[in-house]
Amino acid sequence: MIDGGAFGVDRQPFPLSFTVRETGGSWQVRGAAAQASELVDMLFRSANDTVLVVDLATTSFLHEDYSSWQPSLIAAEQGVDVTVHSVGAWVCHSPEFGAEILQMHRDSLPRFLDDTWSPYELSLLDVPGTPTPAQLDEIALILRTAGAGEAVLPALPGSRVWYSGHDDCYLSVESTDPALPAAILSRLLTRQAASALADTGAVIPVPEPDTAMAERLIRENPHWIGVVGSAVANSVTLHLSAVPQPWRLDHALPDHADYTATLDTVHGTWQLAPVEDAPPG
Repeated sequence: MIDGGAFGVDRQPFPLSFTVRETGGSWQVRGAAAQASELVDMLFRSANDTVLVVDLATTSFLHEDYSSWQPSLIAAEQGVDVTVHSVGAWVCHSPEFGAEILQMHRDSLPRFLDDTWSPYELSLLDVPGTPTPAQLDEIALILRTAGAGEAVLPALPGSRVWYSGHDDCYLSVESTDPALPAAILSRLLTRQAASALADTGAVIPVPEPDTAMAERLIRENPHWIGVVGSAVANSVTLHLSAVPQPWRLDHALPDHADYTATLDTVHGTWQLAPVEDAPPG
């Protein structure tokens, strides 16, 4: 369960943000706020069996001199079997954090990324078969040199999903699965509702909304912002606003809502309603 966090000089609760576009035969999603550990089960459900940890930075595992552990040491601490490939600093964001690529089975991701630690930089990519060292160097170079917003999967034949996380909050995903954007939006709605309930002191399982609800929102607009309207033990209401462009941290939050998404925690159901028809809350 995430801590929604806060932003800005008046420390407003961190909003849900979501944007999607189709490009190069894949779907690109950017959003917030969710931790990597809350997404990997869904993101890699239809991925290839082999997943690469291409970039990793964290302050959760530090040596006595405050330098970060190598990714392979973190994997060993987590009890995850990996194959380690060393790459040169020329393909890394940082020689300290990115000198290794970890190769693991996708089923090991939840254990590797459990809730005992958090990475503030993370890049994951599925690959077909067993890549050679030369192929791993090429993959690292492609990901390292890709421009902001540039589709990378067209340059990586056989790969189905790429994930990049920042501050264990912001996410960027590219996938060949057209169903994944709606699944991500559904998960973000669930995480925001869970965070709002946690703030009330309630410990209640939060079901994910049906993906049809997220699909409806995406059909109407590719960019959304969500804030908590109200939260009590038996109900959470989220205010969702369609916006003309992807939200950034320096943008003001919308002063209107187009829809409410209301979770009934007693019956475990979600209701999406236009604001003029929305239930009180």
